[in-house]
Amino acid sequence: MGVSSTAVHKFAEFSTGYARRPTPDSAAFSLRFCADADRYTGALVSSYSSLLKTPGIARIITAQLVARLPNGMLSLAYLLQVQFVLHSYGDAGLVLAASCIGQAIAGPLTSRWMGRWGMRPVLILTTLVCATTVFTIAFVLMPLYLYMLVGFVGGLSTPPVQPAVRTIYPKMVTSNQLTGLFALDASAQEIIWIAGPVVITFVSIQVSTVIGVIIPGVLMLVGGLWFILSPEVGKVRIPRSRRSLGAVLRKRPVILATIVGMLLIGGCAATEASVVSVFGHGGPQAGIVLAIWSLGSLAGGLALGHIQISPWALARRMVLVAIGIALATVVAGVLSGASSFWGLSGVLLVAGLGIAPALGVISAIVASSVRFSETAEAYGWVGTGQLIGAAAGSAVAGFYIDQFHAFGGFLVGTILATLGALVAIAFHRWHPDLRGRDSSPIPDTEPVQVQPS
Repeated sequence: MGVSSTAVHKFAEFSTGYARRPTPDSAAFSLRFCADADRYTGALVSSYSSLLKTPGIARIITAQLVARLPNGMLSLAYLLQVQFVLHSYGDAGLVLAASCIGQAIAGPLTSRWMGRWGMRPVLILTTLVCATTVFTIAFVLMPLYLYMLVGFVGGLSTPPVQPAVRTIYPKMVTSNQLTGLFALDASAQEIIWIAGPVVITFVSIQVSTVIGVIIPGVLMLVGGLWFILSPEVGKVRIPRSRRSLGAVLRKRPVILATIVGMLLIGGCAATEASVVSVFGHGGPQAGIVLAIWSLGSLAGGLALGHIQISPWALARRMVLVAIGIALATVVAGVLSGASSFWGLSGVLLVAGLGIAPALGVISAIVASSVRFSETAEAYGWVGTGQLIGAAAGSAVAGFYIDQFHAFGGFLVGTILATLGALVAIAFHRWHPDLRGRDSSPIPDTEPVQVQPS
């Protein structure tokens, strides 16, 4: 049994039951509240524990997590390395922009290649090429235009691990487990998008910006090999799509997920760069603040990610993120020193509560809206949007940090997150209502081949 309806019902009872009851004396109320909270927590732990016991789930989640960890590291690692070499956040932003263009071209294209040539050949080729560009930026001192060229090739060869694993998931669990699996995966993504930059911040500031670039390159090779050798990668074959490239974007939920995901991750990337610029290269404060942000997102994903998904689900989560980053902008503008450390830690903890739940909703609405043969390309577009958001958010924030210091970078993050919330609100009718439904892909009309590994 996966994330069951019991957990959902427990949460409903826990969150709404008190509104229907007469107010008891404080001692009895506290006892009842603690008992209900304990039952809800127990249901959550039991649900996720049961899901992780499904054969292969823990292994494939961990392998793809290591393989994708560089996605959350490279933007900040490149920003700090190129800024250190060329002494300009603006120049570093241009390198990230070149990488962003390469990612935009590659994402859907390499995803479709997996349906034509198989997952493993495409993953091997892209992993080797991309890792080569990472080590080139780490070890070779170059003029700006060569940094941009290498960054573009690296973006063009970004391994399509996310589309691959999101296509594999529906074949590993039952339909009623899939929403819970997406929620668990979204919570694990915090290690990619939040904790990953924390590691790079600590290493680049305290040790060396070169080491900060080497680490993602090593993880790309090790994690990529682990994922490629996973049995599930060999067993599941993506049917070759009969539709033209980009046809999946006619599905409104895919467009919504791609745009909102891009703005969400872009806002996060701008905020990360801004936190680094607040505290500089002299201490661990930036890494600690980002770690607190990551813990907030992890907690939000595990606590809220399994709740049934309504058409307003994505909008609510994006509003929470936008409010938190906007408060961080205010803190950066009015506080300094120790006050800014505690202020940013508090408001980013609030912002983090919405990030993983939003990513979980994005995965679920895409899966429920496309055919299985289209899932890889659909997630390719979504992944491309997030990678573009990470690169573009860091790049634009870098320019504004040069001009207006940390406040300018936080302002970029606020604008991007707010735009994401507004898009989710304005187009909530494009958001499927998954209450009482599973989020499995629409079956294809022909059998899906399963190959021995």
